Amino acid sequence: MHSLLLASAPAAIPVHIVSKSGWPALAERLAPEAGRFAKAQGFAARPGQHLVLPDAAGAISAVLLGVEPAGSRWRDPFAPGRLAAVLPAGDYTLTGEIDDAGLAALGWLLQAYRFERYRKRPAALARLVVPEGVAGEELSILAESVALARDLVNTPANDLGPSEIEAAIRQLGQDCGATVVSIVGDDLIARNFPMIHAVGRASSRAPRLVDLVWGDPAHPKVTLVGKGVAFDTGGLNLKPDASMLLMKKDMGGAAAAIAAARMIMRAKLPVRLRLLVPAVENAVSGSAFRPGDVLASRKGISVEIGNTDAEGRLILADALALADEEVPELLIDYATLTGAARVALGPQLPPFYTHDEGLASEIARLGRAVNDPVWRLPLWPPYDDMLESKVADVNHVSGGSFAGSVTAALFLNRFVEKTQSYAHFDIYAWNPSARPGRPEGGECQAARLTYALVKQLYPAG
Repeated sequence: MHSLLLASAPAAIPVHIVSKSGWPALAERLAPEAGRFAKAQGFAARPGQHLVLPDAAGAISAVLLGVEPAGSRWRDPFAPGRLAAVLPAGDYTLTGEIDDAGLAALGWLLQAYRFERYRKRPAALARLVVPEGVAGEELSILAESVALARDLVNTPANDLGPSEIEAAIRQLGQDCGATVVSIVGDDLIARNFPMIHAVGRASSRAPRLVDLVWGDPAHPKVTLVGKGVAFDTGGLNLKPDASMLLMKKDMGGAAAAIAAARMIMRAKLPVRLRLLVPAVENAVSGSAFRPGDVLASRKGISVEIGNTDAEGRLILADALALADEEVPELLIDYATLTGAARVALGPQLPPFYTHDEGLASEIARLGRAVNDPVWRLPLWPPYDDMLESKVADVNHVSGGSFAGSVTAALFLNRFVEKTQSYAHFDIYAWNPSARPGRPEGGECQAARLTYALVKQLYPAG
């Protein structure tokens, strides 16, 4: 179980979750000196306000945390998690106005995350008693998988290139009993992955396609595909410096896919899982692919290059074509694909695309249920015309500035022909500012809802 979780702790300090409307009744139930102390400190149960209550000896007797009232437009299920990073070392237990005890505890674990590869900080030792009725082992799987994805996104590109992404997947395969193979460098040409090769060939670090397979071959096939661009300079369409600063996170789609795969394997869900990660660095050299080039693809579709900074959809297209060949029951891809998605919906709410109405409904519902929110945008057929090319079957970018996330999704959709249940997530993979359960930095988006979806479709036992 996670190091910050306890099965029980008789002396655990109660953390009272309370809204403004519930505060008077709680204040009456507190010891008189605690109530007087809270009043003297001006505690009014404002959302986010917290207070540590002392006992007569000066030790902590309880903690108060203000939250939004029930029925408000938004009461963050992760709100109790904000305390994991601020409370002194000790054992705590949650009580009071909690809508979902599992999400409250998960928010605690996710808030406690720290990226410490290069700088060590005091360990978070605010441990939490697993709430009654919540599965501590499943909480641990979710939190540890998210932490793995965050570590990958936060690691700079000098220490996380295509080979290190492969190493992370191989380690996961070893830990979970999966098989892992990779196709590297010029072998991509020989094995018919020309666009993955074209995008990655300018780097001194060889491009590759990493392929993990786990589970009983007789079980339903579930395939996850993640964009693994270790660093994106923009290629010959070079990014300005401000746009390049966060490009270590351009493998955030791969990180989300790896995290979702880990959750599924650790929970031993009855599926035959496949994880495909095209891992490249989009660099600049004499061998870089160029605007105006026409690339072959695994699908047999010829692709005119409109902008080398739209490289992610190229590597995904070859990987999706491979995935589609075996017609999985469920195919999902994750990619930090377009700035247009962030302009439309911001960093907290990734768009997703699918033609499957039933799948769309469940993705939206489960995203809300597990506090891993997404929002459906349309695969609008008339916008396919924006990808027309005069020299090839398709241009991989539109000729204008409109509907950039939609046209990127439409491009990818051309490479999935046989699979009926296919969804594409255009994620950001970064928290620009801290929120409960979501520290600033690399983030794992859409993986937990994927786990919830696969668990619902293919329950264990």
